[in-house]
Formats: sequence, structure tokens, C-alpha cells
Amino acid sequence: MGEIIATVLWLYFVVLLARFVIDLVQVLSKSWRPSGIVLIISEFVFTITDPPLNLLRRIIPPLKIGGVTLDLSFLLLIILLQIAISLSISLL
Repeated sequence: MGEIIATVLWLYFVVLLARFVIDLVQVLSKSWRPSGIVLIISEFVFTITDPPLNLLRRIIPPLKIGGVTLDLSFLLLIILLQIAISLSISLL
């Protein structure tokens, strides 16, 4: 049972990394708009990752450092996910 949970959590981690890459591309290339299969994939990624990120954003406000605002919810979600993966592996 722990192996199945660890696999599902690992797949969610991969989707979260895809979210990071899509966000990074959008920040670095303001004119980039996904189309075709990339649009479908990015919509899937955002649909899957938005609910937990929005929940964490309500709990932890963004950190303002001068003119820069850091969203710590993504980092916290990755940390919590890694802890959950480790715990599920230890159930084996």
C-alpha cells in the first residue's frame, strides 16, 4: 500500500515540477502562449496543482522583500510532498 501511495505522490511531484517549468517559461518569455498539445498539458498541470497551492497561499501570505514578492507556498508544498513520500516509503 505504501508503494502505491509513494508512486502517486511522486507522480504529483513530477506534475508540480512541470508547473514550475511552465511558470518559469511564462515569466521569462512574456509573449509565450501555449497552443495545441502544450495548452492541453499546461491546463491539466494547472488544474491539478492549483487547489493545494491556493490553499497554502491563503494560509501563508507572500513574503515581501523590497520590490520583490516571494510566494513560499510552492516551496512548502514541495517540502510537504517530499515528507509524505518519505513517510509512505517507510510504511513498506
